[in-house]
Amino acid sequence: VQLQASGGGLVQAGGSLRLSCAASGSILRLNVMGWYRQAPGKERELVATAAHSGVINYADSVKGRFTISRDNAMNTVYLQMNSLKPGDTAVYYCNVQDFYGGGWRDSWGQGTQVTVSS
Repeated sequence: VQLQASGGGLVQAGGSLRLSCAASGSILRLNVMGWYRQAPGKERELVATAAHSGVINYADSVKGRFTISRDNAMNTVYLQMNSLKPGDTAVYYCNVQDFYGGGWRDSWGQGTQVTVSS
């Protein structure tokens, strides 16, 4: 699976950005699609995930500000980020879980930079 992420950039605190990640290749079935982020000097952390079943999970730090959604027909996952804070500055990575070789496989996108200025 190849993942192409887009939508990052520089925004002032309080602003909004929308990230997109499209999956392509030999895809039989996608299960969980999600976003993670990694700030300088910190470990990668979960931001939000959306399962094919409809179950959605958010990190406490983004609840009420970020919204994850997915378009199953287009194999694309989105992250709408509102009320951005400087603490949201990080490289954002999309992640998808697809069915491959009799099991589930994790794939990662290349990362897109989000910078929030104060």
